[in-house]
Amino acid sequence: MRLYHIARREDWERAREVGFYAPASLEREGFIHCSLAHPLQAVADALFRGERGLWLLVIDPGRLGAEVRFEDADAGEAYPHIYGPVPLSAIERVFALPLGSDGRVVLPEGF
Repeated sequence: MRLYHIARREDWERAREVGFYAPASLEREGFIHCSLAHPLQAVADALFRGERGLWLLVIDPGRLGAEVRFEDADAGEAYPHIYGPVPLSAIERVFALPLGSDGRVVLPEGF
């Protein structure tokens, strides 16, 4: 199982500088929002449509030093939340996410 997180450019650049990923949501909400593969396009459509400078982080939960909890969202689907920073060693792959002509985030094939 892999976890997926869509990161904004400034958060990903900061992570590369400091050696771990900890976006503002971690401090604000206490966790990092993630997704599994099957709802990822719906998440991208709902939250990131038209936004440029996005990156897809593919995270191995076995390499995290933080707890992962699957918690219900408003739509009744359980999403994984990481309760701590993500070390760069837990991030297996990173993909730049372009926008399609309709403003939708284009996910990489076979991510």
